[in-house]
Amino acid sequence: MRRIATALFGVAAFAFAAASAQAQGTVKIGLIMAYSGQFADTATQMDNGIKLWVKQHGDTVAGKKIEFIRKDTGGPNPDVAKRLAQELVVRDKVDILAGFTLTPEALGAAGVSAEGKKLLVDMNAATSIITEKSPYIARTSLTIPQLEYQFGKWVRGHGMKKMYTMVADYGPGIDAETWFTKGFKEAGGEIVGSVRMPVANPDFSAFVQRAKDINPDGVFIFIPGGAQPIALTKALKERGFPGDKIFAQGELTMDDNALKSMGDNALGIRTVFHYSWEHKSKMNEAFVKAYEAEFKRHPDVFSVGAWDGMHLIYEALKKTKGKADGDSLIAAAKGMKWESPRGPISIDPATRDIVQNVYIRKVEKVGDGMQNVEIDTIKDVKDPAHAK
Repeated sequence: MRRIATALFGVAAFAFAAASAQAQGTVKIGLIMAYSGQFADTATQMDNGIKLWVKQHGDTVAGKKIEFIRKDTGGPNPDVAKRLAQELVVRDKVDILAGFTLTPEALGAAGVSAEGKKLLVDMNAATSIITEKSPYIARTSLTIPQLEYQFGKWVRGHGMKKMYTMVADYGPGIDAETWFTKGFKEAGGEIVGSVRMPVANPDFSAFVQRAKDINPDGVFIFIPGGAQPIALTKALKERGFPGDKIFAQGELTMDDNALKSMGDNALGIRTVFHYSWEHKSKMNEAFVKAYEAEFKRHPDVFSVGAWDGMHLIYEALKKTKGKADGDSLIAAAKGMKWESPRGPISIDPATRDIVQNVYIRKVEKVGDGMQNVEIDTIKDVKDPAHAK
């Protein structure tokens, strides 16, 4: 009887050891994004960046197999994101949460990251407060204040005295309005009017007309990526709004179709962004070539944010020798520096937020089409909302 019990114990112990070895041999990453709905293309571009990284760098790092579990929020719904994050952590036993097309998704999942002590890699959501919501969050995309505070100062320094602001009425839009205004006013400018527009707005005609009626020196615009830039550029064209009076965050002119819809009206639009496929560097040239070969389209800010997010995850796992607990991974991420297709970037060890170059671009004719041409660079910019 004792021999049978011993044998059974040995079998059970082996099975447990095998299961443990299998679990220890895999790092599970839960991707939470808006794979369907208005922002589905944003999620597609992010997922493309992830897929390209894995294709080029393999699906094994530090002896661990990387496994992805994808969850669809359907749009900017924090409650859905929270539920999906809970399912991923409790049921699917993921080690890392990542993705986050939109701010509400990241904010919804942040509490789960904090409670579960899971690394959360924010690959796109851009509202400044996100990293404050869990000590396990690191961001590889951007923050709105990082771009807009510098842009406000730059716009005033390049001849604009009176500006009108038009922003989407949600966290990033309010951040954009706040920090552009702060930079512009500190540099001696005046805001002569403002409007906040519904985040899923399909028609911008009335908003554009209101701005045109006030006739400021220029208009500052912030809207999310996806379908909205095409709708807004269409309204700007219909009302004959000249490009040299338009200043915006880069989403407005990021999409080739948006530029085509404006035609010559797009000439002179100036935008601020941290990346575009037109950026001149050897690394970006290789990245763009590989991306276009794989997906038959240009990469964008969504693609590069996810690409760099995978870089952070892989390098953190190398540093920890495969340990995937949140404390080990976030410690490895703090202070990390590397060369990205967008230029040199790092993770601020104090805030866990990205530090990067900010580029001012102008829409110009290049060959037979329109392109965003970099005309100025502001180097190594931190999020001013967290600056000490």
